[in-house]
Amino acid sequence: MKKVSLILVISLIAILLLSSFTFAEPKYVLKLGHVANTEKPYAKFAVKFAELVKEKTNGGVEVQVFPSSQLGNQRDLIEGLTFGTVDMTLTSTAVLGNFLPEMAVFDLPFIFRDKPHTYKALDTIGMEIGKKLESKGMKLLVFAENGVRNLTNNVRPVRTPEDMKGLKIRVMEQPVYIEMMKALGANPTPMAFGELFTALQQGTVDGQENPVSHIWTKRFFEVQKYISLTEHTYSAEPLLISMITWKKLPKEYQEAMVASANEALDWHRAQCSASDNDMWKKVIDSGLTEVIKVDKEPFRKATAGVWKMFEDKVGKENIERIVNIKPEECVEYEKYL
Repeated sequence: MKKVSLILVISLIAILLLSSFTFAEPKYVLKLGHVANTEKPYAKFAVKFAELVKEKTNGGVEVQVFPSSQLGNQRDLIEGLTFGTVDMTLTSTAVLGNFLPEMAVFDLPFIFRDKPHTYKALDTIGMEIGKKLESKGMKLLVFAENGVRNLTNNVRPVRTPEDMKGLKIRVMEQPVYIEMMKALGANPTPMAFGELFTALQQGTVDGQENPVSHIWTKRFFEVQKYISLTEHTYSAEPLLISMITWKKLPKEYQEAMVASANEALDWHRAQCSASDNDMWKKVIDSGLTEVIKVDKEPFRKATAGVWKMFEDKVGKENIERIVNIKPEECVEYEKYL
């Protein structure tokens, strides 16, 4: 009897020791902030990334995700990285372009032919440009996806650039978007994303431009009568980590973070097209807004001068390298369509 009791005690101690090892308190707790709500595809990417980091570091690193601007707007989050008050963020290349002008090359109107071309450019040229962020206090891990941006407004159907004349359109705080809207005849109004729904609802601005994932999840379609499928830009969402935080991590944890980011990215891209299609269906089925197909060529021609305007800032060579990527170089990315 004593022997059995001793075995049970030893077994219990072993189980407790194993449990404490498996579920040990993390050595590093990192805060990752972004502006999207939890339905947004890149918000789900953030959660997947956090799960993979925990798995690959055996619980040594915990990434806590704070969606919906809980840690601030995009500019606040990027500035937080440089000071080390924010560990990680997902933010737009447009806002990031205010800190590294070359990053805004990916926001030039109609610079991408299609998704495979976009992914190829980001994974090669984008990652090269991203290395320059390290001297500014942040490290680029991967480019997640926000999506292809389309125009909405509450005044009239927009089918041609002429229809945009005088419309007050909210844009991100980025010169490329401001000049793009001016070229289309609209009145650009820079505004933080968190303020946008109320501004649309109250008529402070007539319209805005965003991917369908924001149009759906932020319920913009409920307060906008018209959506025009201009597909004028693609919005990437770089995953960044503060260099202050990065340097604190042991090499094996750094490697695990990079591996987790790439694995999460592959998972994320595989879902994006289907997710967008589902959201478009929900927007259309709501019956609250009119979705308008447009001839994109007049919009392309109207905004062509924006490339010339910014080539010195974003790098003429960067523009040429992106444009000159051949279709056959992008074939590997067709699996995500």
